[in-house]
Amino acid sequence: MSFVRTLTGDIDPKDMGFTYSHEHLVCTPPYWQERGENDLLLDDKEKSKQDVLDFKKHGGQTIVDATAVDYGRHVEDVQAIAEETGIRIIGTAGFNKSFLWAAKIPERLKPVLGNYETFRQWIDASSINQLAEFVIKEVEEGLEGTPFKGGQVKFGTGYNRITPLEEKTIRAVARAHHETKAPIHSHTEAGTMALEQIEILKEEGVDLSYVSFGHMDRNPDPYYHEQVAKTGAFLSFDGIAKIKYAPESTRIACILALVEKGYEDQILISGDTARKSYYKHYDYGLGLEYIIAKWVPRFIEEANRKGFDGERLVRKFFVENPARCFAFKK
Repeated sequence: MSFVRTLTGDIDPKDMGFTYSHEHLVCTPPYWQERGENDLLLDDKEKSKQDVLDFKKHGGQTIVDATAVDYGRHVEDVQAIAEETGIRIIGTAGFNKSFLWAAKIPERLKPVLGNYETFRQWIDASSINQLAEFVIKEVEEGLEGTPFKGGQVKFGTGYNRITPLEEKTIRAVARAHHETKAPIHSHTEAGTMALEQIEILKEEGVDLSYVSFGHMDRNPDPYYHEQVAKTGAFLSFDGIAKIKYAPESTRIACILALVEKGYEDQILISGDTARKSYYKHYDYGLGLEYIIAKWVPRFIEEANRKGFDGERLVRKFFVENPARCFAFKK
């Protein structure tokens, strides 16, 4: 029997409803905090909560919070938002990309991670299996020593390269997946290195249908997307509203190209809303309501114009596909 693990308990996948597949709700990444990058610090639970309520007002039901331990999770605040709004939120165990590991480990995490100075020291000093045990514990017992359990496991790599420590975390997450059956999420910097990540996951015996690859729209290459889709993995188009990277027409064209090739069951959509300036209630940005209230109607119109059933595809991308992607299949 399959289930989805949220911060407020396990649920039936069919109860997820309309889902954003990759967001960040309350987080203060140590790397950016040390460098004074205030825009990247989502440090006000009440403001984040107001954006979540905007999402709910338009019919949203579930959010995947993709914040890993090295990106400054505020587990209790995010869980409280779930309790107070009624939105189901999935938490994330695992790791992000390696340049973030230069940051010092906050004192509050040292009882959990050990008395290391930086994340890099911790990952370097730990074996693959020790890192896997850490991830397993976050899924089965709770994130950062809380009782709130992770609902997916994550790894990440940098732009056009995979460092030895990143490979170590990929293998650790793969082994944690085998133990827990938790779904896997990959951070790909600017949409690169997914195929190389796939080779490592294959060496670890991972069924790629358990894996979602993030930031695919940062690399708007239909041929590349098809190579990833052929493995059975999910592709996350999670840069909606980020026009500085590409216009929405480019993202929609890439999504519909995959649909034409028969991969509509493997597409996820979200916003990766990780800056104050992206949030409505922090800094007057488009906010968490943008995709469900503005982008979805545009997508339906464009898809219909091209001969597709836009409403059916929206249900696929935001309801049916997340229900399969984020399920633990025991």
